[in-house]
Amino acid sequence: MKITPVKGTNDYLPAQAELRNYLQKKICETYEQAGFQRIATPIIEDIENLDKSEGGDNLNLIFKVMKRGEKLKKAIASQNPDNIADMGLRYDLTLPLSRYYANNRASLPQPFKVIQMDRVYRAERPQKGRLREFIQCDIDILGSDSSTCEIELIHTTAKALLNIGINNFKVKINDRRILREILLSVGFEEDQLDSVCISFDKLNKIKAEGVEAELTEKGFDKAVIAEFMKLLSNAPFTLDYVKEICKNSEYVDSLAYIIDTSNALADGKYVAEYDMTLVRGQGYYTGTVFEVESIDFKGAVAGGGRYDHLIGKFLNEDIPAVGFSIGFERIFGILMNNGISIEQRADKIAVVYEDGQLKDAVKAADALRAQGKIASLYIKPKKLGKFLNKLEERGYDGFLNVGVSEE
Repeated sequence: MKITPVKGTNDYLPAQAELRNYLQKKICETYEQAGFQRIATPIIEDIENLDKSEGGDNLNLIFKVMKRGEKLKKAIASQNPDNIADMGLRYDLTLPLSRYYANNRASLPQPFKVIQMDRVYRAERPQKGRLREFIQCDIDILGSDSSTCEIELIHTTAKALLNIGINNFKVKINDRRILREILLSVGFEEDQLDSVCISFDKLNKIKAEGVEAELTEKGFDKAVIAEFMKLLSNAPFTLDYVKEICKNSEYVDSLAYIIDTSNALADGKYVAEYDMTLVRGQGYYTGTVFEVESIDFKGAVAGGGRYDHLIGKFLNEDIPAVGFSIGFERIFGILMNNGISIEQRADKIAVVYEDGQLKDAVKAADALRAQGKIASLYIKPKKLGKFLNKLEERGYDGFLNVGVSEE
């Protein structure tokens, strides 16, 4: 049998698990101080919900769960591969939250400010930065269409990042409604926009030439693609420029208000700025989208946006919703590589005892725990000095040798 974890998943040593717990605790504390409430949802969702969630490329990365027993036999006999699975593992926390809200709406406060911190699964091709099992740390506000929700999410997420040592970053902000109008202005059709956005979202990775090649491969009109490439050559774009080509000034004014207010609240600790090239890959985003880019570590560490139609797929009634997700695994990797120290950790003491001293050892450990220390019990080894050196390597601050008063 194999002793290594499945590719794309990780085992975590005690020191790594301690850091992960510390980071999640700090993030969650920041969220809770801002009035958000934590919930939990199952990792398994109905396959129909997942397939109809407009999750962009993530829909191709769903871990599907096959039917069981006679149902599986009948599905195989039908020779229709789409009938074989009836459930799947969640690929993010937004779709489960939308179902949860639809199911529990009558029992929830309005608007609902919610925390989710849990594992999600994507059938990625394993590589650096691409895991099949990973943690997401989300906050969402459901039930309000006010742009103050975006401002609150940006401010709270930025505070959480600052609290865990991510200091030098900028918040990039766009509005998909503005982007859609720009795409229509160059000649794309309404029913083509979602597909165009999926390709455009890859701009920073594959550059303009790659986006052009992908749009061409999808079969879009070459003249329209050429007009779009001409538009991209005018980058970077300002909101004043966008206001000239966007018919609905309300969208631009709303975006300007979010950016200006976010910068005022940032107090110089980070910058919020407009980025027309920001799309976000999920198809369910309907309006504002945002992403936090680390200046020091070159890449996104958080992202989110408004998804006003997703809950409506369950209720047949649109419910405004917006959320922000911290890229926990990316941040964990950054902080591990840069030697973060955990602040205000309780002293770790090893309580060493010999046979016949267990009761005394437990009492001594409980006395230390009552003082707020972490106390672990160990039977005294033959080579105590070597053992203590190992404890020191593992972060222990001292030891108590039961029955030896001078120590």
